[in-house]
Amino acid sequence: MDLRSSCPLTLLLVLALMLPIFANASSRLYIVYMGEKKHDDPSVVTASHHDALTSVFGSKDEAIKSIVYSYKHGFSGFAAMLTESQADELAKLPGVVIVKPNTYHKAHTTRSWDFLGLSYYEQSSLLKKANYGEDVIIGVVDSGIWPESRSFDDKGYGPVPARWKGKCQTGAAFNTTGCNRKIIGARWYSGDIPDELLKGEYMSPRDLAGHGTHCASTIAGRQVWNVSHRQGGLGAGVGRGGAPRARLAVYKACWGAKATCGDAALLAAIDDAINDGVDVLSLSLGGYGEVPGTLHAVARGITVVFAGGNSGPVPQSVANAVPWAITVAASTIDRSFPTVMSLGNKEKLVGQSLNYNATMNSSNFHMLVDGLRCDEESLASINVTGKIVLCSAPLEASASTPKQALAATVIGVMKGRAEGIIFAQYSANILDDLESCNLLLPASCVLVDYEMAARIASYANKARKPVVKISRAVTVVGNGVLAPRIAAFSSRGPSTELPAILKPDVAAPGVSILAAVGDSYQFMSGTSMACPHVSAVAALLKSVHPDWSPAMIKSAIVTTASVTDRFGMPIQAEGVPRKVADPFDFGGGHVDPDKSVDPGLVYDIDPKEYTKFFNCTLGPKDDCESYMGQLYQLNLPSIAVPDLKDSVTVWRTVTNVGGPEATYKVAIEAPAGVTMSVEPSMITFTRGGNRSATFKVTFTAKQRVQGGYTFGSLTWLDGVTHSVRIPLAVRTIIQDFVSDTS
Repeated sequence: MDLRSSCPLTLLLVLALMLPIFANASSRLYIVYMGEKKHDDPSVVTASHHDALTSVFGSKDEAIKSIVYSYKHGFSGFAAMLTESQADELAKLPGVVIVKPNTYHKAHTTRSWDFLGLSYYEQSSLLKKANYGEDVIIGVVDSGIWPESRSFDDKGYGPVPARWKGKCQTGAAFNTTGCNRKIIGARWYSGDIPDELLKGEYMSPRDLAGHGTHCASTIAGRQVWNVSHRQGGLGAGVGRGGAPRARLAVYKACWGAKATCGDAALLAAIDDAINDGVDVLSLSLGGYGEVPGTLHAVARGITVVFAGGNSGPVPQSVANAVPWAITVAASTIDRSFPTVMSLGNKEKLVGQSLNYNATMNSSNFHMLVDGLRCDEESLASINVTGKIVLCSAPLEASASTPKQALAATVIGVMKGRAEGIIFAQYSANILDDLESCNLLLPASCVLVDYEMAARIASYANKARKPVVKISRAVTVVGNGVLAPRIAAFSSRGPSTELPAILKPDVAAPGVSILAAVGDSYQFMSGTSMACPHVSAVAALLKSVHPDWSPAMIKSAIVTTASVTDRFGMPIQAEGVPRKVADPFDFGGGHVDPDKSVDPGLVYDIDPKEYTKFFNCTLGPKDDCESYMGQLYQLNLPSIAVPDLKDSVTVWRTVTNVGGPEATYKVAIEAPAGVTMSVEPSMITFTRGGNRSATFKVTFTAKQRVQGGYTFGSLTWLDGVTHSVRIPLAVRTIIQDFVSDTS
């Protein structure tokens, strides 16, 4: 997972590390996955684990001692300390699906819900229809929770739902009062975590990193008045989650300041969550490869939502690309923090900052100096002590990302004892990183673009004694701020592992999201912040439509998403350069909660199809080659064809969840270079008739070329209120497995 905001200037994205966790190099932690459990009694399942290990160890006592976690509720398997030869031996046993070393991952506000149109008081809104998520149980697998936060006060909540089977696991600084009628369960998993990550940690569900608390309050925090970023006034308003009456179940599987999580702990958390009775699982973590437990969760009716990763705008960087989960991209909201910079020539220019601290602000002008590139060479010839330094290096921008360049630049000017910095960059959504900069440079840190930097440099180089005054940042919200835009850091498709599965699925707010951290409220950015927004929407849909499957909930969210902003203009994606967003940026589009409650049609899937797909990913099996080559036949609310040579026909089935009588006509936007047809082009539903209809989509290449992806859409329209749109991505090829490089 990626903890973008609480770890100053050291935020690494969607990283999977293979870490030996014990000093004994001859053994390490392995995960042994055995698929569906063969018995409903957990003790019998655990006994089968002991038997398997005993056959390898030759001693039942040694076998039991080797087990770190036993997975016995949602599926069967265990995590155990094994040598490589023991792991190989276990892999040969009947009933063992796969054995793999433990893998580690990194953990990837007020205004955002209003921006999404989810009004707390609007009678017709999804929020009202869902009774604010009353009694839906949302499992949050993350870095724990800070139970004293006002967002988790249980005043006014009824009894814990009778179906809940979880528990409140106590520990350091977390007793039974840490749970209440809001936080109805809490567990923690540290068995596979290296000792260095546990230093200074709470050996309990209490949240050290702040990441889990932020995500949980975004999903289901109750209304809290007069909150702002670090109570400094920025982003001030009423803080709340998207499903404020929902219940929270906390599973702490991520540890340390950077919220590092092991697969073994994640599997244990998911296994418990399935048995505890959650309705939605929210996992704001990134990493490559599937955590198999999520498939079993979906098969039992639990909607699983993942962060898509923070490695954008690089193509082919999206994580968590499995078809049964909802994978979320991050977007901006209609809020900015303009900061006026007054130059000595009376010119006033505007940048962006988090300059909220009153001690930083004064009516005094500071000396201004043009630090040019602000590298070691440039700063060696300039006296920056006590001054505001302008740092602008447009010609070197391609050498490193703005995030990396800002970190290096701040350290450089700090060594020169500068008072502040004006840093030029292309748009990269790194405003939250200025929090760390402000701690190091007392006169504030401001972001500007290269054009603005050129104006400041022109003044600084012409004036005899150039000066600048940086004013306190203000909060601006509303139509004057162009939004949403897909965040620059948001990971992009296509998936490298599963190119026939279009990912991400949808975008949601994930830039400068204000939510609870400890006893306060802070901005954080990342797909980790976008994921909880979709988790909350899924919870609300579950409340309104308790009989809907996870696939139906996912379909409703994807097919009603918006591809235009509130002015009707195409949503843009930040990057180099900024461009119109395509399905690899945001899947079906930007989430629209109120529309998702009444999608008209949905694309449903029998979970057995997912199981067949997953089994094929584990190794060669009968007919897997042809099956995996046609993953685009899965009945998903999207179509990706990565290998169009001549012609491909794809089948889809829609289920009517709207009125009993309806007629839909198709509207197609064919990907460039592709001819596309849909049969039938009209589908009709009658009262008492079949609620499902199947159609076929044929894609034909217009020319034989080893090409790139082009994009389109397929929309079913009833001519009244329903517009059921799925995104398309097609790549024409001549030969298989040719790298798209130049």
